[in-house]
Amino acid sequence: MGEGLGRSLKLYLDTHVVAWLGSGQSKRIARPALRAIDSSELAISPMVLVELEYLYELRKLAKPALAIVEQVEKQLGLAISDQPFLAVANTALYEAWTRDPFDRIIVAHAKSDGYSKLVSSDTHIQRNYSMTIWD
Repeated sequence: MGEGLGRSLKLYLDTHVVAWLGSGQSKRIARPALRAIDSSELAISPMVLVELEYLYELRKLAKPALAIVEQVEKQLGLAISDQPFLAVANTALYEAWTRDPFDRIIVAHAKSDGYSKLVSSDTHIQRNYSMTIWD
């Protein structure tokens, strides 16, 4: 993947995408999603940090959340969104299509930030958030 020079569009990344990028598994990411990642300003919801740490605690990830996020930040310029949490929470109130608190907040974060695009392979998210990019 290139350096992403000239990035303009804000693009949120779902937790599994950050985990794959942070562990050198970018081949698991669909080509259209990789192209979007390479040409966009990348952001994550702080909820991605929480979910990554949760997965690390469950021993489903080899590295803690901050190590993964710092690595992806160095590689691709990833930023943690500073959207006000009240705006995100108010948006999340209407995401009744899921019982997964991580998905609910991650989608609400992208939505509350101007209906930003979100890279996710999660078909449930894809069906319920039209700004999802995968394939």
